[in-house]
Order: sequence, then structure tokens, then C-alpha cells
Amino acid sequence: MKPNGKLFGVGVGPGDPELITVKAVKAIEAADIIFTAASSKNSYSLAVEIASPYISDAAVTRHLGFPMTKDEKTVEAAWIANAKEIAQELKQGKTVVFLTLGDPTTYSTFGYILKKMKCIMPEADIETIPGITSFHAASARLNRILVEGEESLLITSGAFGGEQVRKAKDVENVAIVKAYKNIRDINNTLKDTGHFEKSIAVSKCGRTHETIIENLQDLETRDPDYWTLILASR
Repeated sequence: MKPNGKLFGVGVGPGDPELITVKAVKAIEAADIIFTAASSKNSYSLAVEIASPYISDAAVTRHLGFPMTKDEKTVEAAWIANAKEIAQELKQGKTVVFLTLGDPTTYSTFGYILKKMKCIMPEADIETIPGITSFHAASARLNRILVEGEESLLITSGAFGGEQVRKAKDVENVAIVKAYKNIRDINNTLKDTGHFEKSIAVSKCGRTHETIIENLQDLETRDPDYWTLILASR
């Protein structure tokens, strides 16, 4: 009987092809199957584009659907179906890589896969390979220290405006990912917490069309960009 294969959750970094790690490259080169998340609108994957120089000609690339809906039953069913598809390949002895932008443990679709795999195939051999996050790349791009000394750092989502950002009142530094909507609410919250004056935004960090927005008020009139993050401190 053929032994089970191995699953690698691989972070390819924030978008700059030169920020992929050596360990990630080795896992990608050894893969029989490459999985990545895809939207319902198209099958394009930036993660696959970054990894493409290292994907062998013999490897098969597949896109797994992760529906963008708040319907819990629909989302749960998709997670389970995707995990089962991966488990099927592992049971055939395949080396499987699930690609994700940034880091697999931070706001990543791999997190959903990992949790379901532990239930569906608890014996599975799984290794998570970290990647550089967007907020680390942005702080480096700006030559801006993210956190130091005895300071604290809050990493949160801006998808729901200032709701989560209000937690920043007790910390010195905050990194807000997905800062692409409800910008006025985010700005007002940063003003309330005292972080607004030392804030800056980066869109598409390390990629073509990268934009640095030094005045967050300008975000309120720009077209929304999902790949926008805010670094703020006080």
C-alpha cells in the first residue's frame, strides 16, 4: 500500500516575486499537485503567478473555490469539499502544496483548509511554511519600525471599518489590513485613538502599481483597493 503524501501550506509573500523564501521554493519544486484559492469570478491567482518559475512541468495546478458570502452553510460546505479534494490526493501518495499570499497563518485561506484537514484526515502529514506578510513588507518598504522596545502591536482587519480598530486605544502601533472600505470610519477611529497623525497607507506593496498614501484623507476619495493596508502609531 502506498504511503500517504504530504501537504505543505506555503506562503509566497506579499506580491514581490523576490520575497518568496528558499524553503517555499523547495516545496513548490517538489510538488505533484499545486492548489490555490480562486474567486467565483475568475481562476487567476497571484500566488500561482509568483510561484510559476518553480512549478515543475509535471505538476498539476488546481484552483479551489472559496465563496465570498456570509452564508455559513455555503462557506462551510466549500471548506469541507476543498479539504476532501486535497485529502484524496494525499491518500494517493502525492506531494501537495497549497499556495497562499503572505503568510499561511495570517488572514489566509489555508487556515480553513488546515482546520478541516485535521478533522477529515487527522493522520495527514502537514507542514506550514511561513511567508512574509504585507504589513512587514510595507514597514520595510517605508523604512518604518513596526514595533520596538516594550511597545505593543495590534494587527486587525479594516473590512468592517473602525469596529476592530477601536481596540487600538490600548496599544502604541496598529497594522490594518483589508483597509479598502469604510475608510472614513477607520480614519475617525484612528483620530479617536490618537493614531491618525502618524499613519500611512500602502496599496499593492511590492507589486506593479504600488501606491503610498501619506494622507489617509485621500483614501476617502480613491477607488477602493482590497490590497490596501494602513500602518499607524502614536
